[in-house]
Amino acid sequence: MRVAMIGTGYVGLVSGACFADFGHDVVCVDRDEGKIERLRNGVMPIFEPGLDDLVGQNVRDGRLTFETSSAEAVRSADAVFIAVGTPSRRGDGHADLSFVYAVAEEIADLVEGFTVIVTKSTVPVGTGDEIERIIKQRRPDADVAVVSNPEFLREGAAIGDFKRPDRVVVGTEDQRAQEVMTELYRPLNLNETPILFTARRTSELIKYAANAFLALKITFINETADLCEAVGADVQQVARGIGLDKRIGGKFLHAGPGYGGSCFPKDTLALVRTAREAGRPMRLVETTVEINDARKAALVTRVSDAIDGDLKGKRIALLGLTFKPNTDDMRDAPSLTLVPALIAAGAEVQAFDPEGMTEAAKHLPGVSFKTGPYEAVEGADVVVVLTEWDQFRALDLDRVKTLVRTPVVLDLRNVYQPSDLRSRGFRYSSIGRA
Repeated sequence: MRVAMIGTGYVGLVSGACFADFGHDVVCVDRDEGKIERLRNGVMPIFEPGLDDLVGQNVRDGRLTFETSSAEAVRSADAVFIAVGTPSRRGDGHADLSFVYAVAEEIADLVEGFTVIVTKSTVPVGTGDEIERIIKQRRPDADVAVVSNPEFLREGAAIGDFKRPDRVVVGTEDQRAQEVMTELYRPLNLNETPILFTARRTSELIKYAANAFLALKITFINETADLCEAVGADVQQVARGIGLDKRIGGKFLHAGPGYGGSCFPKDTLALVRTAREAGRPMRLVETTVEINDARKAALVTRVSDAIDGDLKGKRIALLGLTFKPNTDDMRDAPSLTLVPALIAAGAEVQAFDPEGMTEAAKHLPGVSFKTGPYEAVEGADVVVVLTEWDQFRALDLDRVKTLVRTPVVLDLRNVYQPSDLRSRGFRYSSIGRA
């Protein structure tokens, strides 16, 4: 089938490359001429394991192309995907849909014949109705079906999530659109992937409800970790003990500094706003947002507690800056809250992240970025493990001890076993473990 993917951000680029790998003809469109030129030359705008190889192979095979103009791609497409950003709107936290609606207007002027317009961007309930209204008002003769098809891609594992998903959700009651969407996802039949067809508004809400529930689960185990510290329990064993219950499951029960990234923060805020506007406030989600914000704000206190006092003049080594490993995404990363607080307290901050330092440098002035983990810990008064990159899991601890000024480690991801650090003479603290 012929696919036009409007937007080459995280969702659009991964989705377009995977659809091309399924055998469809895909044109990815973005107005950023520099980005398109780089993509044509095999330079990825984001770090995602395996994406450069996937894009390169499908470009060479002629199934994936990149354009700055959407005209020809939309006219010839069986399905046009809207995959542009929906950041939190300033002031009220609701999703900013200006990019989505601008694309809808553009599409309306270009479509020819029956075309399925697919919202891949994460959008609040009712957005599909407005897209349909915009298109019909601009082009009353347009033969289109507007469909919701939310993405459930984890950064760092997006290609696998697209090709081997838990489910595919499609919001439409148009039979022709169902047939097009079924054909697009037909390669997943081999994996017996469930394709859930729902009403459009239901599909839009599924995305927000899923992310809010996962954010709630993370926040629950983080609060449990605080209780574990107070009563002398081990949060990792608690998480395993409850996670073995099949009704709960073990995923997203890893205590840490708080959730971040491109989805959970903005999607929980948007759901809170939608619920309030509908007169049905979601108190659990509202509280989840508040607790998570407070947790990240309190990280500076954990650092000062680790060294028993004043941060002024102390050298803090941060291992990891991105919100999670295997991505260069800095959006709502805990480091964005922690680093300014450390610097404001008079600390000197040096850091290393395997992929995120270029992006981090745009947001974290005053940080001394290092070329590796051992360079980052040199002369440190405390080493803070902030992101659980694989290469931080097996550091030569004896070498680390010779490099630091004071052998103190604050492990915010529970990467290490307390006995391993303490047997080497480190003062060690972690999350939810006595």
